[in-house]
Amino acid sequence: MASDATPLVPMGDEAPPSAALQHKHWRKLPDLSSALARAEQFLSASQFELANWLVVAFAAGIAAWFAASNVWQWLGVIVAALALALGAAAALHPEGRYPFVRRSAILAGLTVAVGCSFVWAKSSLVGTEPIARPTVTWLTGRLLVREEQPAEARVRLRLAVRDAQTGRAMQVRVNLDNAGDRPELAEGAVVRLRARLVPPAPPMLPGGYDFARAAWFSGIAATGSVLGPVTVVSPGDQDSALRRLQRSLSHHVRDQLQGSPGALAAAFASGDRGAIAPEDEDAMRDAGLTHLLSISGLHVSAVIAAAYFIALRLLALFPWLALRLRVPIVAAGAGALAGIGYTLLTGAEVPTIRSCIAAVLVMLALVLGREPLSMRMIAVAALLVLLVWPEAVVSPGFQMSFASVIAIVALHSAAPLRTYNAPREEPLWSRWSRRLAMLLLTGVVIELALMPIGLFHFHRAGVYGALANVIAIPLTTLASMPLIALALLFDAIGAGAPFWWLAGKSLELLLALAHWTAGMPGAVTMMPAMGEGAFALFVAGGLWLALWRGTVRLAGLAPAALGLLLLLQVRAPDLLVSGDGRHVGITGESAEELLVLRDSRSDYTRDNLTESAGMAGELRLLDDWPGAKCNPGYCAITLNRGGRDWQVLLARGKTMVPERALAAACDRADVVVSERYLPWSCKPRWLKADRALLERSGGLAIDLEHGTIETVAQGEGAHGWWNPPERLPRKSFTPQPSSTADADAAAAVIARP
Repeated sequence: MASDATPLVPMGDEAPPSAALQHKHWRKLPDLSSALARAEQFLSASQFELANWLVVAFAAGIAAWFAASNVWQWLGVIVAALALALGAAAALHPEGRYPFVRRSAILAGLTVAVGCSFVWAKSSLVGTEPIARPTVTWLTGRLLVREEQPAEARVRLRLAVRDAQTGRAMQVRVNLDNAGDRPELAEGAVVRLRARLVPPAPPMLPGGYDFARAAWFSGIAATGSVLGPVTVVSPGDQDSALRRLQRSLSHHVRDQLQGSPGALAAAFASGDRGAIAPEDEDAMRDAGLTHLLSISGLHVSAVIAAAYFIALRLLALFPWLALRLRVPIVAAGAGALAGIGYTLLTGAEVPTIRSCIAAVLVMLALVLGREPLSMRMIAVAALLVLLVWPEAVVSPGFQMSFASVIAIVALHSAAPLRTYNAPREEPLWSRWSRRLAMLLLTGVVIELALMPIGLFHFHRAGVYGALANVIAIPLTTLASMPLIALALLFDAIGAGAPFWWLAGKSLELLLALAHWTAGMPGAVTMMPAMGEGAFALFVAGGLWLALWRGTVRLAGLAPAALGLLLLLQVRAPDLLVSGDGRHVGITGESAEELLVLRDSRSDYTRDNLTESAGMAGELRLLDDWPGAKCNPGYCAITLNRGGRDWQVLLARGKTMVPERALAAACDRADVVVSERYLPWSCKPRWLKADRALLERSGGLAIDLEHGTIETVAQGEGAHGWWNPPERLPRKSFTPQPSSTADADAAAAVIARP
């Protein structure tokens, strides 16, 4: 008997019995084959360079290891990446229709897994366990590195010693103040000294500089300062000729040029930045010119280019050689050797080595007749660096140097810009106008590329850096560095004085430009710590813009715009608490000032507080703030956030108070912060940040309006360099105050209604 129901589709020969089901349900599911076909068409039509993206995948695997918190998450990254590769290999048959998609998925998954495993293996093999706790001890060890810092009136020593308690070999870095002229303190000397040592410092606040991570990979187990004289047990015999040449060159340059110009000239000639005055360094940083102080791509490229063109011209003067030798190849070899020698002379720091590798690859490309400045050459240079220093992925130096080079190559390889820069018949003024416009545009693009990196790592970015660099870069590469080289050359015959005078004037102009730019209104943009998610969006958008060709690259603007949206929503934490509980910053009470619990002579502490608060203003003590009530032991303040009043109690001294009075004050407080252990009876309504908590959490960034707390420990996870001290037996709380007067003064603050 026929059903009265009308079928959804005709049930003829063309339709299978399940056509109704397909029509009703299956069409709601995504068409996987259609998506794969579109992806395949996109990859095949967009000049996809897989090699460049595989280097990005390798770096992403390394970055994922740093971002993940523990072993299980690291394994999860590796397993997920391998699952992607194996799934693509199994689901997409080699003879199928999607060769680009299949190959890309397999290789990307494998590369991410290799990157994560590689940095994990290096961390396990070379990571140096920090000392357990601060200590004062005698050390006898071999001097590995001596770094002079005249601007700080000290010498920094790096020693190979043995731990007095465990007997393990380790390296320590100590500062020797007022060392004077101690030539016997040379590399290789065995010295004996008394020093105060502390573990390498983790970030003071969430989002701050992580020296503990850098020390973990560089082999430093402790840092500190020398107490008393240093005894040389045996003289040094390992001071290399290059090290002696570097020191003598630095001293010679500073003897010829006094003051700040001499310090800058010494940095350009030998890589010695120790004599640069802090105010000059701050001005260069705020003007966006800090990259000129460190020997990096600009300096190495200038040296290699100068050596290349000089060798090219000199060899062309001899027809016999020019007819028998391939002059460009010989000139490229001379340039590469000059770059390597300059890198070694200036100390062979990691950023300099990175720049040298990239520049030498450019020379190699010239020899092979390939495009000298291409994304593939940059990718090869980045891969070589990451194979030796995978931890460089999270360092600002690596990110800034490669971001600037990638931005330059991407800009000049764009089709509209290639057309604009193409040679043509035109007047001289028109040609130089185009070059000036390109120089300005290049500076702007570089600043845009570097700004998210500067905001993420340093919470600040120079606004006028692009304009300052338009003058500073040509001034440095075309005037200052050549004049310094000529002065050193003519010093051999005692005729370098005129060149030193000219070099000094050019460096004075550079410093004047830096101070003028840094002093302009709004020269520095300060922002609180940017989240890792926003930074990742900026990086993804920038790489997409740089590595694709044609209009498809504009899709990279979408993640960059989303990152900008997240960045604009960042607000400063209401309370900043250092990891030791001694320093507290309060934002939101004054637009120009950051309220602090204690005054500090340490620039490190002041910079961390102001940068994390996103403020360029002055610090103001709570003692001087009318809304706070303080005595030698405690400060109390009421903060209105999120439509309610928060009672905050801050311990700042050694004054002891009656336990009952402290417990009553804690009951009325929402937040209590102390550098000491607080008794069990102290129970604030929301947060008790005493030594017991801060030892485990590290520094805190507290948002009262949203009721959230960000800790240093959350960013460090289970990585080896984050090693909070073992919980020591807690001393019993002594309720007796040091004196009746102290007790009354403290109780007047904490027992207020």
